[in-house]
Amino acid sequence: MATTSPTRNTKTIGKAAAKQRMLKQLVCSDAPEQALRHLGFRMIAGVDEVGRGALFGPVVAAAVILPEDLDALARAGLKDSKQMTREDREALDQQIRGMALCLSVAEVDAETIDRVNIYQATRMAMLAAVQGLAAVPDHLLIDAMRVDHACPQTRLFYGDALSLSIAAASVVAKVHRDGLMRELDLVHPMYGLASHKGYATPQHRRALLEHGPCGLHRRSFAPVWAVDPDAALEEQLTGELMFDEDGLEDAIL
Repeated sequence: MATTSPTRNTKTIGKAAAKQRMLKQLVCSDAPEQALRHLGFRMIAGVDEVGRGALFGPVVAAAVILPEDLDALARAGLKDSKQMTREDREALDQQIRGMALCLSVAEVDAETIDRVNIYQATRMAMLAAVQGLAAVPDHLLIDAMRVDHACPQTRLFYGDALSLSIAAASVVAKVHRDGLMRELDLVHPMYGLASHKGYATPQHRRALLEHGPCGLHRRSFAPVWAVDPDAALEEQLTGELMFDEDGLEDAIL
């Protein structure tokens, strides 16, 4: 069995810590929105996703169109949802919903993720969120991605730490998905979903080893595939089928 060296683990942890320090130094403001307004755009939708790296459940995206004056959200400390406490996120979620011109949340389930891959599923969720808005946006501010939409788009890396509109979408999406994970924890209590929200924590990995995956796990993700007896059987059957086809082709030739 392959092992990971302590040096490699230390480097990985060091890079992750450095990235977290960098993100905390970024200032979340309405500067991207104001730059777009200077160009004549008015209905600017911030778009973001959560759950892309989870092993369980859907990827969730939100699209939010906010009014021009975002001072109240800035004063309230709106920023990347991952940098906030649950209490602050939920309070800001209510504030965002109260002042947004419109917002929309969309999910793409684990079965679809396994079928099309997580990148495409994320784009599908983002597009569905934009299409679900009650008003038509004239520009999309998206965290690091583009979607198949005719509307002009700005792909902003670390957007949820730089743009209040994207941060608002991040908060709405995360509060929605975290709530869903707490509900699903009541249905699947053996996995501990309420605490880790479906991500690949040591607790979740141990539960997968003990209980195996359920129908809401993403079977195309390596930690799930590795403990899925159905995946092993599928791999065996696929291998046998390929062998039979090769034999048939050889016989015809």
